[in-house]
Amino acid sequence: MSQPTPGTPSLLRAINDRAALMVLLERGPLTRPELGALTGLSKPTASQLLSRLQDAGLVVLDGIREGLPGRTAELYRINPRAAHVAALDVTPGRIDVAMADITGTVVAEHRLPTPGRTAGDVVERVRAALAGACADARLDPADLSRVVIGIGGAIDPSTGRLGYAAHIPGWHIPDLVGTLRDGIGVPVDVENDVNLVAQAEQTRGAAQGHQDYVLLWADEGLGSALVLGGRLHRGATGGAGEVGYMPVLGAPTARDVAKRADHGFQALSGGPAVLRILRSHGLRGATPPTAVHNAVKAVERGDAQAAMALRELAGRLAVGLAAITAVVDPEIVVLSGGVLLSGGEVLRDLIEQELHALTIPRPPLRLSTVEGNPVLAGALDLALGIARDETFGAVHRPETTSRREAHDRTRGDHDRRHTSIPS
Repeated sequence: MSQPTPGTPSLLRAINDRAALMVLLERGPLTRPELGALTGLSKPTASQLLSRLQDAGLVVLDGIREGLPGRTAELYRINPRAAHVAALDVTPGRIDVAMADITGTVVAEHRLPTPGRTAGDVVERVRAALAGACADARLDPADLSRVVIGIGGAIDPSTGRLGYAAHIPGWHIPDLVGTLRDGIGVPVDVENDVNLVAQAEQTRGAAQGHQDYVLLWADEGLGSALVLGGRLHRGATGGAGEVGYMPVLGAPTARDVAKRADHGFQALSGGPAVLRILRSHGLRGATPPTAVHNAVKAVERGDAQAAMALRELAGRLAVGLAAITAVVDPEIVVLSGGVLLSGGEVLRDLIEQELHALTIPRPPLRLSTVEGNPVLAGALDLALGIARDETFGAVHRPETTSRREAHDRTRGDHDRRHTSIPS
């Protein structure tokens, strides 16, 4: 039997430093005694720790706390400029950017319109989007610790190419992540946009505290994310959750209409189908979410035709969800995307009734509670988790380790655990 490895002083300091930094993130600013009490450290150890973190540029003074008995107490907080990250949400028509400091405070937002852009300029587009946000935040793009890009597709780990994204030109190049990383000069991750929504729901939304859940996204297109045992399930080619392609009863198959045409669950319940259903009942809207919103308002006024239309839509969405639920048996199903959020509690309740009539597992359905752009929220959460691991571990790295080496080391660690979603 192997003997446990004793903790070295360096390892114990690293553990204490990280614990203190996380407490300061969650509870700061704090005085030295408060930090010691929350971490269980003695006063001398807490003092040495804070001095060490100040020297590393991770902690700064934040004034003093007056009015308490005894000596005036100095307050300490995380240095927000210790690291910055960026999140991008890429669609065919624009790139949205949010930039945050290490505390999670958003310091800049930017939108780069990309109408009609073609292949060959993906690095240029990402660089321009980041430059716009960095100019607003008065940062050099090279100072970013991590960039996470959300896009309606998935990286095939065996080829490095982006799949399931024929609608976004320019992104289907060999070694997409490596090309972006080298072109921008910053560590980059490319993640499916709906997976990032699931990330946001677990860290700040309706899926908090759940280890097994399904997220269904419905807007112009359909998508899903599967979190099993607290880990995001991507599949062998990264395409797990691409439910728009899923064959369902009552919809044409890829064999009938070709792979690039609408078929399966998308043909049954995607944005164009939503408009057709509602129009057949006399309901209008410029977009699927607007049409659903108008239908809900009509139902609230007692319109029987609108109620029938929403019941038909709910039945179609439940058919796809039933196939997923029967296989996965999730604790909950989270509903997100413009169509589902516009439908609110009225549509959620109808889908839940229809689903529970079809399946033996009866998971509750919950609407997303993430505010703002959930793709950017999830991308920021992912980027911050990686950047904090790297930055908070930098205190005890040898001085000869360069910043790029530290980035590469952290990236390797991240790649090995990339299927995890923090709980």
